[in-house]
Amino acid sequence: MLSFKNYRLLILSLLCSSIGSGAFAQSFNRRQERQATERPNIVVFFVDDLGWQDMSEPFYTTKTAINEKFHTPHIESLAKDAVKFTNAYATPVCTPSRVSFLTGLNAAHHRVTNWTNPKANTPTDSKDELLNPPDWNINGLSPVPNIPHTVYATPFPSILKANGYYTIHIGKAHWGSAGTPGASPLNLGFMVNVAGHSAGHPQSYYGEQNYGNLPGKTSYQAVPDLMEYHGSSTFLTEALTQEALKALAEPIRRKEPFFLHFSNYAVHVPIQPDPRFVQRYLDRGLDSTEAAYASLVEGYDKSMGDIIQFLKDKGIYDNTVIIFLSDNGGLSLSPPRSGAPHTQNLPLKAGKGSLYEGGIRIPLLIKQASGHSGSSTSTPVMVEDLFPTILQMAKVKAYQLVQQEPDGKDLTSLLTGKNDESWNSRPLIWNVPNKWTVPDGPGINFFSAVRQGDYKLLYDMKQGKLELYNLREDIGELNNLAPKMKGKTSELSKLLSDQLRTWKAQLPNYKTTGQQIPYPDQLKSVDR
Repeated sequence: MLSFKNYRLLILSLLCSSIGSGAFAQSFNRRQERQATERPNIVVFFVDDLGWQDMSEPFYTTKTAINEKFHTPHIESLAKDAVKFTNAYATPVCTPSRVSFLTGLNAAHHRVTNWTNPKANTPTDSKDELLNPPDWNINGLSPVPNIPHTVYATPFPSILKANGYYTIHIGKAHWGSAGTPGASPLNLGFMVNVAGHSAGHPQSYYGEQNYGNLPGKTSYQAVPDLMEYHGSSTFLTEALTQEALKALAEPIRRKEPFFLHFSNYAVHVPIQPDPRFVQRYLDRGLDSTEAAYASLVEGYDKSMGDIIQFLKDKGIYDNTVIIFLSDNGGLSLSPPRSGAPHTQNLPLKAGKGSLYEGGIRIPLLIKQASGHSGSSTSTPVMVEDLFPTILQMAKVKAYQLVQQEPDGKDLTSLLTGKNDESWNSRPLIWNVPNKWTVPDGPGINFFSAVRQGDYKLLYDMKQGKLELYNLREDIGELNNLAPKMKGKTSELSKLLSDQLRTWKAQLPNYKTTGQQIPYPDQLKSVDR
């Protein structure tokens, strides 16, 4: 039998337990509410010039001989946690894709239709015997108005920053020419910038060469900001990785959500072997050029793996959105690649610079913060779709844009397996009224294109010719259906032309007359 004293102690104990239990329940509920509204971290791995096939993780229906050349275990691992987009697209060269990514605008709409020169007010068009390029936005993106030859638009990192994100850029930028505001990521909403400037490729990948910063030899392409590694054996990819890990420490310390835009210079030329990995590929029998290229690929894969492992070690991987993509198709010119020209992306046709699939189809993985799906979708999507998608995943509902009306479409429904007919009927548009390189190649220089559903139409501006392909049946674009399917050709020709008119997209003009070339629906015959 309890004494009065012990009875009182029991009652007090039960009361304290009840109070503590209630406090615990309240604390638990608050924690759940906080987690429900907590904004995820976002990491984008934006690889330069990576082909759709250039990894051991297949984005085709089966693994190919090209996939077998590469060793990218960390991409394979990420794919198990992500949604794989097997029909993802960008533009055929870098700056237009990167501007579309930041602004949500299609390249035909923002008019940065070729890569931008580090030197301001300097077009990058090669000379052509028949056509002159239009007056496109040769200086790229600008976050402030009235900068000549730029698209004035709000980049989404500035929106993330305004909504409490700690924003970091590491690596290649190439959004604007030197001397213009868009040249510096710090003007585009990033709080930290390491190695991002106006140039589009590194002068050197080697720390022993100071990444190009050598007396009397420095060019625009010399990579800035990495003096700590000058004279060392640290490969550029590794130096950028170490800088990314350092930069992430600050938002983690502050307990703030972060956006890391990790934009590797690899695998852009110069194709220089990464000493850590190249011997593996030489031993496999690859020639020196292809072994060097594969070593660059494995280097960026290790870089991704190191950053993802860091997120896991800090316990924040599950609350981090991870996006992996390339800015255009893989390089297929020989040289600098070896082998027969335009065979490096098979079964896709051609490569970088081309509006055939090899130049515009890219790998894309999106890992959500809320789950590990390991699924795939064949729905066609475009690089500008990442603008609304990232803002949606960041739970940013209200924001102001200076003047652009984004063309991109939020992909989050596709991440949950919802694919209504509007996705399949949506047209994807490309417009390249420029001459990227000499000589002309398959789908390279002065082309426009549209894809809707399985069908893709190309407009060869110089030849005044239309081509039609069924990509589901003919991914290599070998069987031109335009002469046989005149109705579908005319339908897509009008769809492409109407959209180009709506955006006031630019077309080249004839050197002899100065007149603009016709829109595709103005051609006299679809047989041409």
